[in-house]
Amino acid sequence: MNKFQNASTLWGNACFGKDVINNVQERTHRFIEEAIELAQSLGCSKNEVLQLVDYVFDRPIGEAHQEVGGVMVTLALLCHAANLDMEDLGYTEINRCWSKIDKIKTKWQGKPKFSPLPQ
Repeated sequence: MNKFQNASTLWGNACFGKDVINNVQERTHRFIEEAIELAQSLGCSKNEVLQLVDYVFDRPIGEAHQEVGGVMVTLALLCHAANLDMEDLGYTEINRCWSKIDKIKTKWQGKPKFSPLPQ
């Protein structure tokens, strides 16, 4: 596990516990949520996202190992295009999360379990 993944795992365990951070469905939902929020912050419209959802789900299912690499390369190039330092921003966010761990825990505990929506 790399240094950033380890730092994220330590924080996730402290905030949510192993069962939650090891739940692939929950982590997938949160990943999609954050990816859409990033796209929205860079000007991507809801209509564009919905078109991409249809495009992806009309294609064969990929292999997770390859798709992780694709996500990492694509995020790195997106950060390059948007003049964002991916690694620095990742560590900045981990530090912000540690500083708000009680607030994040409280919000998470009040949300419905097993829902894709983070209500």
